[in-house]
Amino acid sequence: MSEPVGIDALLEQVRRGYRRIEPRAAHNAAEAGTALLVDIRYAALRERDGVIAGALVIERNELEWRLDPQGSHRLPEATDHDLRVVVVCNEGYASSLAAESLHRLGLHRATDLIGGFQAWRAAGLPVAVP
Repeated sequence: MSEPVGIDALLEQVRRGYRRIEPRAAHNAAEAGTALLVDIRYAALRERDGVIAGALVIERNELEWRLDPQGSHRLPEATDHDLRVVVVCNEGYASSLAAESLHRLGLHRATDLIGGFQAWRAAGLPVAVP
């Protein structure tokens, strides 16, 4: 059995496995139709801060079930394993672990938004307020 690893070391290890994306680049990719933005924040954060217009909302506990192209509970957007998914959490931590989980399902182009929703909003990108 291997030695326990702390969350900071785990995040560093996970993030070495793929290239993360900055808010402006994620916005451009979504606008061009080359990436699917997926907001995994829980309802209270979405209600408090708003949402990214056009982002698909899938709470974290349902993410793999909804995006697995081979899964029986997949959403229509989960077309194939080549889908480019950009996972968005509040600050860019939980989304890294979520993107790594999607990689394990074969979604090899999955990534996450550096700085999460808060970085998106700070960059002045569009936010729909409830």
